[in-house]
Amino acid sequence: AWDYVWSRAIKSDESHVTGYQGAASSTGTRGAASSTGDYGAAMACGYAGKVMGADGNALFAVERNAQDHSIISVASGIVGCDGIDANVWYAAKSGKLVKAN
Repeated sequence: AWDYVWSRAIKSDESHVTGYQGAASSTGTRGAASSTGDYGAAMACGYAGKVMGADGNALFAVERNAQDHSIISVASGIVGCDGIDANVWYAAKSGKLVKAN
């Protein structure tokens, strides 16, 4: 049964969660994670990853070196605080969440 389902699954580098206190993560290159439910979290740790969330959700992102993908910095925040807007994609840059391209 597992092989049947997995062979028909749509594979993606994007992860989304809408439930109460849900968590979404993305680990692949240019992956994206969003959390649109209440009190959830979104995390992206792959190269050029991005995160997005609704008010009250936590965002976590990793900035990586373009050549060897080593970790340069990490950033986190809560949507609705410190200028982090809801439903806007963010990436880590120099230890801060910045709006993604």
